[in-house]
This record gives sequence, structure tokens and C-alpha cells, in this order.
Amino acid sequence: MRVLQVINQRNGLKAAEIAAATEIPRPTVYRLLETLEGLGFVIRDHSSDKWRLTLQAKSLSSGYRDEDWVTQTAVPEMVRLGRDILWPLDLVVFNDHQMEIRESTHNISPYSIDHGMVGLKLPVLETAGGRAYLAFSPEEERRQTLAGMRAQLGIAPPYVQHDGPLERILDETRRLGVGYRKEGYRLATQSISAPIRRGERVIACLTIIWTASALTFDTALAMYRDKLLDSAGRISDGLKELG
Repeated sequence: MRVLQVINQRNGLKAAEIAAATEIPRPTVYRLLETLEGLGFVIRDHSSDKWRLTLQAKSLSSGYRDEDWVTQTAVPEMVRLGRDILWPLDLVVFNDHQMEIRESTHNISPYSIDHGMVGLKLPVLETAGGRAYLAFSPEEERRQTLAGMRAQLGIAPPYVQHDGPLERILDETRRLGVGYRKEGYRLATQSISAPIRRGERVIACLTIIWTASALTFDTALAMYRDKLLDSAGRISDGLKELG
């Protein structure tokens, strides 16, 4: 794979140049090139003695999905933060007018009281992740999201929740920099959630969940908000590198 990478990066290389770029011994490079040529991934340009990729090499990326950023970028950061704070984290995405848990560290958190969370659907308006998604999305996207929820789920304005009107909740979310859930949905726990952005769009939210009896909301906010925002920022930066 390293040989394929350097050939692609340099738009064709001689065998000696490949050996130098990969630090693979030249005899091994020759054997690898012969194997790759037999598989149809590279071809030798006899006029320049350079090896180039064939169209067959494109098949190596045909299975890549946009969702693979979760495995490459989000999960390592979730594991790092989870080991630091010990409380579980969920990566949630907006899907089918609800928030869906895409990944979770409940299985490695010593403080988790939940299991089997991946794939669970959560209400948008009552959860920290849903509130972060709405608060930090562009205005037009937020309007369309609420309109879709109204049409598909029958959720109609005024959007008054157990802890106040939705607009006030979203204003508070923007002030805090994170979505929040103090009560209501899942009474045993509380949570805060930070947006993960690709450009102007919020494509996911990263949520910390803790047991309400163990920490007050204000204490948890003071302890974990900056760390959460830093992790969400790292994931967003990783998305830029993936293109």
C-alpha cells in the first residue's frame, strides 16, 4: 500500500525512486511492483521507465464512505477523552428526524450505567445533542429540521419543553457553547454536547453523560466543557484533513 501511495503522490516513479521514498529495499520493491502489475494496479511506462497507477487502483477507494470519518477521526478522540474523564461519551447524528447514537464509549467507561447504546434513537428537543445540533446549525437548516419534525412526528410550535421555551434553550446553548440536558429525558443522568462541524454544517455532536447524583450540573460543566469543546474541535479539524 505504501508503494501505491508514493506512486500516486508523485504521478509515477522509477523503481529506485520508489525504494528511496518508501525506504523499502530495491529488490523487495521490484517484487512488489511485479505483484501489483500482475493484479492490474500498476503499469510500467517503458519510455520513461516509470511505474504508474492504472484505473484498477481506483477500486481501492470505491468502498470508502463519508461515514468512515467516524472510525478514523472521531473514535480515537472519543477514546482519549473517555479515558481522561471516565464518564461515557456518545457521538450522535441527526437521522430521520431524530438524533441517533453513531458511536459510544459506554463499553469502556467504568461509570456507565447503560449498554448497547449504538443505534439508539433519541428525541431532538429533549437531548443535549439535539439542542446542540439545532442551536449551531445554520438558520435555514434549523428551520427545515423543525419543519420536517412537524410534518413527520407531529411536533408543532410553540416548542415548549419541561425546562422552558425552545428559543430560550437554544439561546442558552449558544451562550454556554454546548447543548445541555439537566432533567426530563432520562432522569438518572445529565449531559452536555458540543457540535462537530464540516464547514458551516453541524454533522454530529459529541456528548458527555454523567450520573446526576454524582455531580451537579454546574460542577460537571466547569470540569468538562472545555475538554469537550477541545475534543469536538479536534474531530472537526480532522475532517478538514480528510477533505
